[in-house]
Amino acid sequence: MKKLFLLFLAAFLLIGCSSDDDTIYDYVGTWSGSYDGNDKGVWNIVVDNTGKVVGTMHSDVNNENYNISGTLTEKGDLNAVVGLPSKGDFRGTLTVDKKGNGSWTNALPTPSRAGNWKGTKQ
Repeated sequence: MKKLFLLFLAAFLLIGCSSDDDTIYDYVGTWSGSYDGNDKGVWNIVVDNTGKVVGTMHSDVNNENYNISGTLTEKGDLNAVVGLPSKGDFRGTLTVDKKGNGSWTNALPTPSRAGNWKGTKQ
């Protein structure tokens, strides 16, 4: 009976400890890449252990920096805004394979601009 109990306990522990479970710690660190569309340049963000995201976009066209701030879910969904001096969104997905991609928009300066971004974890 004791062996049967230990067998069930071991099976339960193996099932409960799946390595497929995503955690915010899979994404913590520095990410960077490039963006293109109506504007182009480079970006970088830092993800902390609470899912808070801060960073910058640098426009090669306007030679300006735009702040990025937002949040990241445990599944890697990025939801951020681009602000000061612009007004827009920076959204997408980061993966545990250390790759990311998504879209961006920027309403200021006019006319509005938009495009895609991609990058990797450093």
